Amino acid sequence: MKFVWEVGDRGAISREVWIKVNERLVGKTISRASIINFLNAMVDEGVLDYHEETGKGGYHRVYKPKLDEPSFKRHLAQVMVSSLMKDYPEETREVIKST
Repeated sequence: MKFVWEVGDRGAISREVWIKVNERLVGKTISRASIINFLNAMVDEGVLDYHEETGKGGYHRVYKPKLDEPSFKRHLAQVMVSSLMKDYPEETREVIKST
């Protein structure tokens, strides 16, 4: 996500994200398929948007942020709290009240 936020409205294709993520993982790697699955999941969640461009090898999705980092953090917190409220309502209320 950080790389996609860094490039902003220019957008990034999965290959660029994959390269940047693997550079930052130092000593570890992640598959390009995992990056593509993550990016598509973020589109489904409404965090990223994309458009298709033609290029070498066919069509490529160019991913752009739909939410900035602070909005993403709020979204993530809302999703987590909603899930906890669904599965553990009493415990979640207790924790929220105590903070």
